[in-house]
Parts: sequence; C-alpha cells; structure tokens
Amino acid sequence: MMKRRKNREAAQKGLASVQTSRKKSQPFLRLNDYTPLKTGQIDLYDSLREAIPIVDAALDKIIRLIGGFEVTARSSAAKGILRNFQKSVRVGATGFGLDAFVRQYLDRLLTWGTAVGEIVPYKEGGVAALYCANLRDIELKEGDSPLNVTVCTRKGTELLPVPHPERILVSALNPMPGEIVGTSLLRGLPFVSSVLLKIYNTIGTNWERVGDLRYAVTYKPSGAVPEMSLDDDTVTQISEEWSRAMSSNEGVRDFVAVGDVSVKVIGADGQILDAEVPVRQMLEQIISKLGIPPFMLGLCWSSTERMSQQQADILTSELESYRAILTPVIRRVCEAHLRSLGLADDVEVNWTDISLQDEVEQSRAELLRAQANATKTTNTTVSTD
Repeated sequence: MMKRRKNREAAQKGLASVQTSRKKSQPFLRLNDYTPLKTGQIDLYDSLREAIPIVDAALDKIIRLIGGFEVTARSSAAKGILRNFQKSVRVGATGFGLDAFVRQYLDRLLTWGTAVGEIVPYKEGGVAALYCANLRDIELKEGDSPLNVTVCTRKGTELLPVPHPERILVSALNPMPGEIVGTSLLRGLPFVSSVLLKIYNTIGTNWERVGDLRYAVTYKPSGAVPEMSLDDDTVTQISEEWSRAMSSNEGVRDFVAVGDVSVKVIGADGQILDAEVPVRQMLEQIISKLGIPPFMLGLCWSSTERMSQQQADILTSELESYRAILTPVIRRVCEAHLRSLGLADDVEVNWTDISLQDEVEQSRAELLRAQANATKTTNTTVSTD
C-alpha cells in the first residue's frame, strides 16, 4: 500500500495542470476587463426609461428633433437609386426607409451608448435590408489593434467573430479613452432616479392609506367595577354594527351606540411630507443630463424668454453632435449599396436645418397672419353691411 502511494506521488510530480479544471485566482480579476457594454447595464438603462416617463419622453424628443436628411451623389443615375433606396429599404421585420433605421439606431445609441447595425445584401447585388442588432446577442472585443473592433456572436458559451465584418456598423457615444464602447446618455441617472422612485412610491403608499381610511372605534365601559361578560357582549355588538354600517351597499348608514364610544381615523394626525421641492430637484438633475429644455417636456417652470432661447441654442448644438455621429453611418450604407450595383460614387448627406428659433418665429408669424386675415374679414363684413 505504501509502495503504491509512493508510485502515485512520483507520477503526479511529472503531470501538467489539468486543462479543463477551474483556474484559481483572486475573485475580482474580472473587474480589470469590465466594460459598460454588459447585459446588466443594458437592462438597467432600459428599466430606467420604463420607470421614469420623463426620461423616455426626452429621448423620444431628441430622436424626433434630429430632423430629416437627403442622400445625394454626383451622377444622376446614382441620385435616382439613392432616392428610391432611402424610401424603400427594409428595416428589421416591419420598418421601411433609411430614416426609420437611423431613428432606431440613434435610439440604441443614446440609451446604451453603443449601437450596432448590419447591412444585409441581396445575392445579385444591392442592399436588401438594414438590421439594428440587440447588444445582448453580441460582444465587442478589441481587435489586433486598438483601432479595430471585433464583433462576436454567441454560440452557446463560445464567442465567434462574425464572418463578414465589412457589413457591420458600429458607433459609440462619447467613448472613454482606450474604450471600444460608448457612454450612455443615461449614465449618472440611476441614483437620482432611484431617489425619485422612492418619493413616488411613498406618495402612492400614503395616498393609498389616506384614500382607504382606517378607523379606530374605542369603547370605555361605565361604572366602577364593570362586568366583563357584559363588556364583551357590548364590544361584539359595537363591532358588528360598525362593520355593517361600513360595508353596507345601500349607501351611507349611520352608526348609533350607547355609552362612551369614540371613532377616530387612524393616521389622520400624521402629516404627509411635501414632495414638490425634492421631486423638482431630482427632475432638474435628470433634465440637465438629457439636455432637453423643460418647456419641451411640458414642465411649467418659471423661465424668461431669453432663457428659453439659450436653452434652444444649447439643444441645437447637441443635435448637431448626434448628426456628426450618424452621418458616417448613412454614407457607409449608401456607398455599400452603390458599390454592390457597380457604381462608384461619393455620397453626401444633407440634413435639414435645425433652428428651433425659426420654428418659434414661423409659428408666431402664422398666428399674426391668421389674426390679420380674421380682422380683414370682419372689416369687410362691416363695410358690406
């Protein structure tokens, strides 16, 4: 037995480490290669948009205010192809048009900080569809160089690089130096939003208690030495009559009792905290991060006309920065469509002008024009009479 154990120990000295065993190391090494592009972060930001309606409304406003665009080329043939492509290209399962893809792409970019799209070609040439990928289904890794990004798909527990990386579109919003993923526009809002949700939850709980009143019916027996059996019968009778009065389906019923009986509302003496100031403080933090003027979200906060103009100018600069990220994506899609059809032409993306002040002035001019027409009609009617 001892000889067999010695032979086993001698054999084990020449063995290498087992390849399929779990590698032992300090448990927090995974933090070294952590990136925000994880399922937990994605779920967090999606839940944030669902829980705080003003966050979802602000992002929808940004997407709509980004405006439209037109893609053009030098040759007339390429112009016609691009015009038809911009209107009819398929997007996902139900969408059509390059504008729909850009809006969906920007939505993911703002929410997750990183957006990934794919160009789906026809076998005979041309782009058949555009697909906006779900970041839960893919993984982004640094390529051979810090300037390259490798997109991998999950097959079980294995990560496999996509076979056609030239069809993949990747954009990052304000990436940190050395990072391949972007920073969500909602970064920094989870803590503030959690405080806001606590306030809302407390308001709901308090009003649930206040709206559904609870009563305390107190009976004080009379006499120096009351009989316990008589008191028990009296309490039971009072309880039954009170329950019958409160649960009556015939409308309001009176409750009549003999003796020293008092009825009080439970919690009536407690005061509900005023939530207006803390809620506004939290909303101010959220809106300042999203960059949307409060009046565009229906918040009637006191502000001067000059302040509103400055907020509109700031929003315009934010929209221009988002356009700068989307323009290369649009050009790459259109150029890939032209090349697959045998046309080599440079594509230009012409965005519509962003001028919120012009929109306000145009609305005001239309109002004045309508008032002038109404006054003119009234004067004409009076003159005719």
